Amino acid sequence: MRLLLTIFITASIFSLQAQSLGLVDNKPDTNTIKTSIKVKAFFGIASYYADKFIGRKTATGALYSHAKATAACNILPLGTWIRVTNLKNRKSVIVQVNDRLHPKNKRIVDMSRSGAEKLGYIGRGLTQVKVEVVERKKVK
Repeated sequence: MRLLLTIFITASIFSLQAQSLGLVDNKPDTNTIKTSIKVKAFFGIASYYADKFIGRKTATGALYSHAKATAACNILPLGTWIRVTNLKNRKSVIVQVNDRLHPKNKRIVDMSRSGAEKLGYIGRGLTQVKVEVVERKKVK
């Protein structure tokens, strides 16, 4: 026990001396800040926007387009990036939530047509999906 205490004290003294002499920089290196990905998952039914919504304003004020990688969702904040995975064929796509569904709608997400095409459920109209929130946080 004494040996461990002696080693700890000695290491602490050397560390303090190195800092006081300017040999060690305690500031984080902003060039090497990494990102971590935190994921939350939800399961439910997905649909996709009808053609009549082309050019209409979404909840964020952007105009809806079939070509954009966007989605409507009531359970996640606007602007959230999500990975939607079709549970029938395991295809997935990353889209941004920029609109809301009708409050009585029980579906978890309403995809843009391009997103639905990538997931492979255009012919069926609805599919079982897993929705994962993908958010990036800076790690020092």
